Amino acid sequence: MSRKLLLSVEDVSKTYDGFRAINQLNFYLDEGELRTVIGPNGAGKSTFFDLLSGRAKPDTGKVEFGDIDLTKLDECTINQLGIGRKFQAPSVYVQLTVWDNIRLSLKGPRSVWSSLSRRLSSTQSDRIDEILHLIRLDGKARLLAGQLAHGEKQWLEIGMLLAQEPKLLLVDEPAAGMTDEETYRTGELLLSLAGKHTIVVIEHDMTFVRQISQGRKVTVLHQGHVLCEGPVDQVQSDERVIEVYLGRKSKAA
Repeated sequence: MSRKLLLSVEDVSKTYDGFRAINQLNFYLDEGELRTVIGPNGAGKSTFFDLLSGRAKPDTGKVEFGDIDLTKLDECTINQLGIGRKFQAPSVYVQLTVWDNIRLSLKGPRSVWSSLSRRLSSTQSDRIDEILHLIRLDGKARLLAGQLAHGEKQWLEIGMLLAQEPKLLLVDEPAAGMTDEETYRTGELLLSLAGKHTIVVIEHDMTFVRQISQGRKVTVLHQGHVLCEGPVDQVQSDERVIEVYLGRKSKAA
């Protein structure tokens, strides 16, 4: 069954102080897809997310979310349309409980006071419980977020994104700084979301990339454009990728 195209990026370029961070980039993403984007430092990965989230505007080209032109919208409006972004460093309210972090992120009034003071419906409470179970923090709901381990804070922030009911999740290096066990559990979490949500993950850890990308497309960025796309095994054995990103042939084996 064919999927519906959700995101279309066509001939997009972005230059900063004479440096072309994105160079005539073309990228297409279907609804429900889990796509991993890899590439060396300076390949344009973070700028790519900046353009999708409205943090930056392209110099040329089109960025369409469904039938909506994102290039004319600000960051807040794009977020309200259903594009949620998780940065590499976790950003949680460390002096609030895990439960209240999720509660604060539910769709609705955006101020801290209005979010924490409004009465929750049983449906909303159930939704918080569902998210906490999904991210495996239901046993730590009453702990302060500042007491969580690094990996747990990352899962909490993913949960906070889910509470906003996004159509597209942009996840930047979720495995950074994690233990091997935390990394594996993060992969399991993202895989459990695939299909129900559309997700783009930027990542350097190739073991993690292999975990979440089996049977899925991987996109390789280099010098601001797509170098190649395909299954992870194909990408890792591509001579161009080995040269610019993976380094040595032994790493591609």
